[in-house]
Amino acid sequence: MKKAIIIGATSGIGLEVAKKLLNDGWQIGAAGRRETELQKLQALSPEQISIQTLDVTADDAVQNLQSLIMKTGGMDLFLLSSGIGKQNPDLQPELEMQTVATNAKGFTQMTNAAFHFFKTKGKGHLAVISSIAGTKGIGVSPAYSATKRFQNIYMESLEQLARTEKLNIAFTDIRPGFVATELLNDSKKYPMLMRADRVAQSIVRAINRKKRVAIIDWRYKILVAFWRLIPKCLWVRMKVSN
Repeated sequence: MKKAIIIGATSGIGLEVAKKLLNDGWQIGAAGRRETELQKLQALSPEQISIQTLDVTADDAVQNLQSLIMKTGGMDLFLLSSGIGKQNPDLQPELEMQTVATNAKGFTQMTNAAFHFFKTKGKGHLAVISSIAGTKGIGVSPAYSATKRFQNIYMESLEQLARTEKLNIAFTDIRPGFVATELLNDSKKYPMLMRADRVAQSIVRAINRKKRVAIIDWRYKILVAFWRLIPKCLWVRMKVSN
């Protein structure tokens, strides 16, 4: 039975991916900050799901990840679905630093630990959920777009390291657009909003195909292609919300 560790499995995309992998017969190790929500997930199939409370920004995050891997009986797939991001045009320092702590420090702690595990094991699949927001710097969400770009580059760097060391590790950088989750539960209207369960279905498909970069939904593929064509001198004068 294949084994997947999912960080951020208590809600949203991570929860939906966990359910789909569960239906596909995977053994699941689910982690998140809310123990009650983890217990609800485990109740769906106690024999297939192991749980571990984990905060990616905490000093014991790696230790808790290792504990979850042991409970699950190993790890073939690592999926990081933990992240935060809010529009912050007023540049509230606390909000910016919380975003950096989770999306940069926490991201690095978790992916680094997963890389070392797969290196020791000899193979594995390291997948993360970043965002199309990493394509360009978005003025209303500086820390969010910057940390998502950080994630894109970090995954690229890990892949290069794995190839130079001839490691059998697959990498998948999943880049969704707007998804109807708690992250966007702020009363704002978002265009091209996608359902979390449908996004999860696309993510599982991309993981099964070991796709290197997966932009979820054809509309966002067109949007990202358009963004990349816009010269910097024009981009910085555009009003873009995320």
